[in-house]
Amino acid sequence: HDRRRVQRALESRGISVLEDQAVPVSRGSCRFWLAGIGDFWEGRHDVGATLASVPLGQPVLAFTHNPDVFPEIPERVSLTIAGHTHGGQVYIPLIGRPVVPSRYGQRYAIGHIVENGRHLFVTPGLGTSIIPVRFLVPPEVSVLELQAAPAR
Repeated sequence: HDRRRVQRALESRGISVLEDQAVPVSRGSCRFWLAGIGDFWEGRHDVGATLASVPLGQPVLAFTHNPDVFPEIPERVSLTIAGHTHGGQVYIPLIGRPVVPSRYGQRYAIGHIVENGRHLFVTPGLGTSIIPVRFLVPPEVSVLELQAAPAR
């Protein structure tokens, strides 16, 4: 998890890294905003600043490393996508995930979470953290298909 090395590698390939920034994206007739929120645990996140340039009423897709920022995400964000937890790496039937690197325990460990009408997707990702072990939490490349909401 060498953030600076990964950022340099992405930027050297022309891929922008959004840290507390939002940019408009257009694909065909679909337009939305892509927001990158800094890492919660590293104290580098400002949800308000990230969304300040996004006009109200515009669809927003937010990305962040750590799902612990989710309680700060306003309703106007259509979907927040995060990682960090690796799904807990270990799942024990009837017990759950004994260790999840989150201040919220298992609450934001993995998958699609809906809370107060807001949506969060936490991918278990490919790697591991601290101990190179996974049990009943296989590595995963998540593919999400996004569709425009029907006009109101």
